[in-house]
Amino acid sequence: MQKLVGVCEEDDEEEMEMDVKEEDEENREKQIAAEMMMGVDGVMPSTSGSDQFQYQPQPQEQVSNSGGGGARRSRPLEEKERTKLRERHRRAITARILAGLRRHGNYNLRVRADINDVIAALAREAGWVVLPDGTTFPSRSQSSTPAAGTSAGMTSSSSQMISQQTPSPPTTLQGVSSGHHTTVEYNACRMKGVFMPTPSPYDLSSTAHAQSSGMVADGREQTERLPPITGSMEVIIDKQIIGLPTKLPERDFAGTPYVPVYVMLPLGVINMKCELADPDGLLKQLKVLKSINIDGIMVDCWWGIVEAHAPQEYNWNGYQRLFHMVRELKLKLQVVMSFHECGGNVGDDVCIPLPHWVAEIGRSNPDIFFTDREGRRNPECLSWGIDKERVLRGRTAIEVYFDYMRSFRVEFDEFFEDGSISMVEVGLGPCGELRYPFCPVKHGWRYPGIGEFQCYDHYMLKDLRKAAEMRGHSFWAKGPDNVGSYNSQPHDTGFFCDEGDYDGYYGRFFLNWYSQVLVSHGDRVLSLAKLAFDGTCIAAKLPGIHWWYKTASHAAELTAGFYNPCNRDGYSAIAAMLQKHGATLNFSCTELHALEQQDSLREALADPQGLMWQVVNAAWDVCIPIASENAFLCHGRVGYNKILDSVKPVNDPDGRHFSSFTYHRLSPLLMERQNFMEFERFVKRMHGEAVLDSQV
Repeated sequence: MQKLVGVCEEDDEEEMEMDVKEEDEENREKQIAAEMMMGVDGVMPSTSGSDQFQYQPQPQEQVSNSGGGGARRSRPLEEKERTKLRERHRRAITARILAGLRRHGNYNLRVRADINDVIAALAREAGWVVLPDGTTFPSRSQSSTPAAGTSAGMTSSSSQMISQQTPSPPTTLQGVSSGHHTTVEYNACRMKGVFMPTPSPYDLSSTAHAQSSGMVADGREQTERLPPITGSMEVIIDKQIIGLPTKLPERDFAGTPYVPVYVMLPLGVINMKCELADPDGLLKQLKVLKSINIDGIMVDCWWGIVEAHAPQEYNWNGYQRLFHMVRELKLKLQVVMSFHECGGNVGDDVCIPLPHWVAEIGRSNPDIFFTDREGRRNPECLSWGIDKERVLRGRTAIEVYFDYMRSFRVEFDEFFEDGSISMVEVGLGPCGELRYPFCPVKHGWRYPGIGEFQCYDHYMLKDLRKAAEMRGHSFWAKGPDNVGSYNSQPHDTGFFCDEGDYDGYYGRFFLNWYSQVLVSHGDRVLSLAKLAFDGTCIAAKLPGIHWWYKTASHAAELTAGFYNPCNRDGYSAIAAMLQKHGATLNFSCTELHALEQQDSLREALADPQGLMWQVVNAAWDVCIPIASENAFLCHGRVGYNKILDSVKPVNDPDGRHFSSFTYHRLSPLLMERQNFMEFERFVKRMHGEAVLDSQV
């Protein structure tokens, strides 16, 4: 293996040797006792609860029971103390090994990891597939090359994708009952004719590999399922390590198109007084980033900071200082018009609420916020039901957004004129993404819950009632009542289950209305953004709701506002709306998930790659640019390789690629030496430069 971390000290090694010697002596004593049992009279079973018998060679050390009982083991207290000490030594050594692997080897091990987790991580790094039950085997990409004149055993990307999504034996979906296997069938037809890249040799995604390994021997292909890992370490080595290549071939990106790389700044880089929080520290970090030739930075321009106290009173002081600092370093700027609150969601380390004057309005009129079926309000962002309602001190929500964007354009006119600001991303919902706040952590949602519809404020219900009356069915002016709760699963509900109400007459009406409200909101806001930032690229961010993607209903996508069940493309209408305004699609689901998350992906019938390529093809069909950012922390080469394969697909017939990539986000962990070296290497490959080592 490539990553070897020596983190144990000499005293720990001596303690380990002492433990091994003690164990050897103890094993020899037990073996002698077992051998002597057959020829010694008066042998009594141990009272320790063990299945083994103990022989006591010295009668004076035996303890007799008053009731005529037999002998028992000598010095039980010393034995227990020695066992406890030995266990503490083992745990201390294991903790040091795990700490070294995390810090120096970039392994993302869970908090209570054990040796099995370490072995599994090493096997996955080498390109092997490790199933939840411990079964381990080489991936298809590591199969031997067939003899001349024989089949390679590898199919094309399109046929491979279809074969993965057709019904399979029960072993392919761990922990899923046979009644839910049929949901995979629905997706097989939708991917036909859709571009899917060939999996790379270092693709560790569980969906990219079959659960049997192709072995080639004597000029013919054989298929063999390796047995579970139940033997000793020697057996594991025999089955896994022998013949394993030390390095995997890595795709060479030298000479490929130049893709700009930006780095997102921390959420709290500007404090609530609109001041630069740590100008000296930030300047040092920006200079280091500049030294590896990143193209620029991305920063959130928070509505709750700039227009915090009164309507149309804007304070841009901190951003002025930041932008001048960035321009002096000859870096570009991507800015985000953040009309949402920060805090309470995954990854939020600061709290930036909506403007105070908006919160005051919300206390007297809570219907300006999104509302779920139980009446719980969500103040992350304003409800799209007030886009055209004058409830914000005489202004509509759309007018408030436009005034804010126009103020930004006037304030930073010089940065627009000299091209320092290369792109403006417009926040369209919670977390700045075009979606409903369907999965609020503050209301108890946990992955992989399906979430809930957010259409129960007064203004959204009024719009639903109007749509139902226009359809001629006024009794449809309500939300569905059999959708479960935030943490339900699709097959537990009457609406989202196979052949559920989502595909009935009312279900199709409601979902079409619900998704159309989302598209209309994006259309209205982007039309004004195009007017405010004329001549500058604008963008909209789309999330990757990949869980339950392999079911028929795509329940999580439906509650998020994407009408994308198995028999309908829910992203083509969004792509067409973006194309209308010449906007770039920023999609945040391009990297491989952390290794320990693969089990949860299977349990949630998730398919991040399938979703990503559906969205990418929808955008490319209408010829709009695609930008991207990572959704999870990424510091290792495997994750960077996955991003590179997505941004620069190897076998696209038209040679298309993404327009830019933004790394999420600047942190002390990224600036650590080993992590920063990997990031520098990643930037070079995104720029199409040659790197010294082309192996992993």
